[in-house]
Amino acid sequence: MLDWKIFSPAFTANFLIRLAAAGLLGGLIGLERDMHGRAAGLRTNMLVSLGSALFMMISVAIAVTYSTNGAGDTGLRVDPSRIAAQIITGIGFLGAGTILKEGINVRGLTTSACLWVSAGLGMACGAGLFELAIVVTLLGLFTLIAVNWVEKLYAKDSYRTLEIAVPNQTDLSRVIDTIKRENLKILHLDYERDYQRDQMTVVFNIRLFHRGVPDKLSHKIIADLESSGFPIQRIKWWH
Repeated sequence: MLDWKIFSPAFTANFLIRLAAAGLLGGLIGLERDMHGRAAGLRTNMLVSLGSALFMMISVAIAVTYSTNGAGDTGLRVDPSRIAAQIITGIGFLGAGTILKEGINVRGLTTSACLWVSAGLGMACGAGLFELAIVVTLLGLFTLIAVNWVEKLYAKDSYRTLEIAVPNQTDLSRVIDTIKRENLKILHLDYERDYQRDQMTVVFNIRLFHRGVPDKLSHKIIADLESSGFPIQRIKWWH
């Protein structure tokens, strides 16, 4: 059993500083996520960072209690890294819960990575590595904020789905020709004919190579379809 009397007031104050630093730095990462409406936001990242710092300090407390060399009078071998190593595994399960797959698109990877970083910040603060934690926090915020603007400067692939409902007698090849354009590739399409309603539903899976907001291109595609003369009954565009 741990003998907490061995901890001096200065030692206890140092622990409180570590917890406060972990909560603050993890909260900064969480604040950015919260501002973007992500599920794992301010509170989640703060708690992850605090929890990681707590487990690190428990490891330190156990090591200090039994011995500084790893073996105390009881003959126990103390490895302070074993508890800390399990933090990484635990955060992996928590981060997986923030990842969502919607069709061919995956969301939540950045939020999951933020939880991983917050756990690392908590571990660093729990170990007393404040300088390292502060530097990583600044680099993390730079990545989330500044690099987000850099991503808008170059073209990249984006995937979208376009659904069109037209009468059965509509020439599908003409619809395809209307949608086709530079930097757009139709990966594949599915269609269904409803003879009772005289309606053909066509679903296009599209890959766009586009700079900036790719969904701006949807307005141009829909405008071209509307002006093509097709008797369009329904159009739907989604991620």
